[in-house]
Amino acid sequence: MESKISCRRVWKLFGSNPTEFLHKQGGNPTIEAINAAGYIPAVRDASLDVLQGEILVIMGLSGSGKSTLVRCLSRLIEPTGGEIFFDGADLLKASAKEMIELRRHKMGMVFQHFALLPHRTVLQNVAFPLEVQGIEKTKRHDRAMEMIELVGLKGRESYYPRELSGGQQQRVGIARSLAVEPDVWFLDEPFSALDPLIRREMQNEFLRLQNLLQKTIVFITHDFDEAIRLADRIAIMNEGVIVQLGTAEELITNPASDYVAEFTKDAPRGKLLTVKSVMTPPTEDTHGDLVLTANDKISTVVNDILDCELPVRVVDADGVTVGSLTRQDVVDVLFKSEG
Repeated sequence: MESKISCRRVWKLFGSNPTEFLHKQGGNPTIEAINAAGYIPAVRDASLDVLQGEILVIMGLSGSGKSTLVRCLSRLIEPTGGEIFFDGADLLKASAKEMIELRRHKMGMVFQHFALLPHRTVLQNVAFPLEVQGIEKTKRHDRAMEMIELVGLKGRESYYPRELSGGQQQRVGIARSLAVEPDVWFLDEPFSALDPLIRREMQNEFLRLQNLLQKTIVFITHDFDEAIRLADRIAIMNEGVIVQLGTAEELITNPASDYVAEFTKDAPRGKLLTVKSVMTPPTEDTHGDLVLTANDKISTVVNDILDCELPVRVVDADGVTVGSLTRQDVVDVLFKSEG
């Protein structure tokens, strides 16, 4: 799949003359050298690709560098070093004017704090970025109304932000960011300030919109449950470093470090893991009647497996035997985090 955004060895250090320091260190300073020189390492040697049409979630605890990295990807913050490409073009060579145009026309952004204009109606808030673009009033209002209807706020276009609930205000922020028809959508913890029930509702809404629009999305969260619900792939950051990038299933079954294992230990394994990720090589000593497919979720087959003393045959989409699964395999994977 084609990359929409690529970043290679991106650094962001805060302090005096960080670019010169990075150059003197050969572009790859140790954490000891960084600390000794008094720099704050927000992002360290980060490389990743955001694929066309995917939801890439970047997650980590507060201070892990996730928001700084995303701001580097959009050049809201200037990286200290590295390379960033947008549709194959070198983003770090773009002029300030070119970056303004990119953000106005190709990048949508939604943040934790809604930043709505309090003295403007819902319609005026959603139409605001189109107004900045100089689009004629009737056209921008027509486009804004389309987005208001898309996010389920039709009938509230004349309301002011103070007359809306938190979830409704966030919908306005989402509609505003979509009004410019962005190629890439950046969302920085957009639901974290919401109550749990409203947050779940907004996640559902987000997935509905993505199913319709198929945007390329970079989504920041510190909540692993939210990440696994929304993400195609997840990048976990710690102390400015991307410690692992992969699907939720890959992170759970093959954590790259104790840090990742700790992050994923309470994940609902049965709902996430497939038979394919747990099965062992085929064996002749299998249960005769029961056959599983490799892409079955463990949660959907667990009751059948636990009733079988013999290994169960696993087949691929073409019916070819590709592995076997035992009762003990399922017990081990479901209760591994409790061991």
